[in-house]
Amino acid sequence: MRSGILGQVLPANQRRSLGELADSVDLSAGDSRSKRSAFWTMLTLSAVIASGGVLTDSTATVIGAMIIAPLSTPIMGIALGVVQKRRTGSVRVVIFGCLLVITVGLVFSWVMPGGDDLLSNSQISGRTSPGLIDLVSAMATGLAGAVALSRKDVAAVLPGVAIAISLVPPLVVVGVCLGHGAFWFALGALVLFLSNLLALVFAGMVVFAASGYSTPQSGDTGHSSRRAYASLGLLFAAVLLLLVANTTLNVLIHVWTARGEDAAQEWLADDPSATVTGVTVHSRTMHVDVRTREDLPPLEDLVARLDGQIPGGVPVVVETTRGQRVDAGRTGS
Repeated sequence: MRSGILGQVLPANQRRSLGELADSVDLSAGDSRSKRSAFWTMLTLSAVIASGGVLTDSTATVIGAMIIAPLSTPIMGIALGVVQKRRTGSVRVVIFGCLLVITVGLVFSWVMPGGDDLLSNSQISGRTSPGLIDLVSAMATGLAGAVALSRKDVAAVLPGVAIAISLVPPLVVVGVCLGHGAFWFALGALVLFLSNLLALVFAGMVVFAASGYSTPQSGDTGHSSRRAYASLGLLFAAVLLLLVANTTLNVLIHVWTARGEDAAQEWLADDPSATVTGVTVHSRTMHVDVRTREDLPPLEDLVARLDGQIPGGVPVVVETTRGQRVDAGRTGS
């Protein structure tokens, strides 16, 4: 059954030879000088375009950066190198490539300030709080890219376009957030990138091994291979733990905001002209947005209704459509 499914996904008559695959993903194979020149040129341009798109909150511009980003090439080179049990230099290329993109994002954040409220920028807010669904998407993307690389009858541009979506923009966001001093947001974007990178490497390893590109162990390569697998496994486990924790936190925040909205509606029940327009949690503070033409009911009543519904010690801020911003106090105090 497995061989039948594998034969349909990776038919033997459509599989690229090992030499063809290595030439596609290994920057040190063949005309390495030209390959590296093209790689660094396109990566720099992609980082510049992505930085402009992130800072101007332009989805179309960010997509343009995704299309030309070549960072998927050395990442798949890592996967092939692990399967082949040999060093290709791809890890070093990826590390320096990441530093380049982060630096470009950092410089652009100084040259083109995008405001202090980073979460109001959808290109940033969507990449600073990764969850398990991002890992699942990256794994599926990596499988698609590796299959496309392994088959002759799939356009060569597909893996680069598909995989680049998960790579350069998060790194740019890391640089932009560092430039604004938002280190926790930068860490969130970095975790997103690392989870995507590791998922792509694992997916590539699975497909390349299933395609028959692995080689028998000889000499010390077995020990090196086991060490490489162990290192990747530990990194993957660490990133997975962070994603599980962040996903759990996001679920809890969703529950708390729903409870906060219910409590706020009960608080305003006696005022028919008042409505709750939204409840959000930012920077460990619950914000309650209210539309009203009258004075607000006693704020102590709102805090009292929130006690036991959300964790204690959370500051509560009420903002009205009339421009008022009132600190209601802390829950549990």
